[in-house]
Amino acid sequence: MRPPSSPVPSPTIRGRGVRLAAPATRSGRALRRCRAPSAVMVALLAALCLHLALRLAADSPRHPKVQDLPRAPTLEALRLASIGEPEAASKMLMLDLQAYDDQPGAPLRWREMDYNNLQTWLARALDLDPRSQYPLMAATEVYAAVNDQHRTSQMLDFVHERFAEDPNRRWSWLAHAALIAQHRLHDPQRAHRYAAELRASAPQAPPWAQQLDALLAQDNELQATRQLAGAMLATGQVRSERDLRELERILQATESRAAAQDGALR
Repeated sequence: MRPPSSPVPSPTIRGRGVRLAAPATRSGRALRRCRAPSAVMVALLAALCLHLALRLAADSPRHPKVQDLPRAPTLEALRLASIGEPEAASKMLMLDLQAYDDQPGAPLRWREMDYNNLQTWLARALDLDPRSQYPLMAATEVYAAVNDQHRTSQMLDFVHERFAEDPNRRWSWLAHAALIAQHRLHDPQRAHRYAAELRASAPQAPPWAQQLDALLAQDNELQATRQLAGAMLATGQVRSERDLRELERILQATESRAAAQDGALR
């Protein structure tokens, strides 16, 4: 009789049941590795499930030109859809949010957005990935740029509230919120209050950030924003290509506002 190609598994007795021990062969180990889902596939599946959940959260059917921002999904639904990949889910949520700013045909204007709902979207993304800088960057650098002081103030309040949860990681966004309060809202009391809280709560922030009042004393918003951007790059607060592009867009927008103000004075 021809000998078997692989050893016969020996029974292993546990309690009252009998279990066959798996053969310890190279092919068996390879088979188990092939059956294990890869991290890439898990992340892709999580992104697909999250995107589907976001689309199902819309309260109204698609408009042929402009879609309103749907109600933000619940945190529980997002965590379930993320399949153990909350960081990827947070990025997908932010990408889906900003897709409403750049829709084919006609973008959804910030002044037409429900900022209470918008704030909930940002909060959900930050809750999924508390280490992410993207939601706070979007609040200060994108949505606070709306030509509406009430909406701008709401974004600053959001950044201020979430700063308290992790001051040493989020100090740069409160610093920029202080600049916005000083130069766009013309609210020096709020700006210096933010500076004082940063100084008291973020001991790991660089020395210049803890002395933010000197930067607030400048009359030139563009110069102050450039100094803040340079400090954020130097301290590693902005690293990814996406964040670098966003920071460049912010500086260009600030330069455009400064040029428009100069033209008006002439």
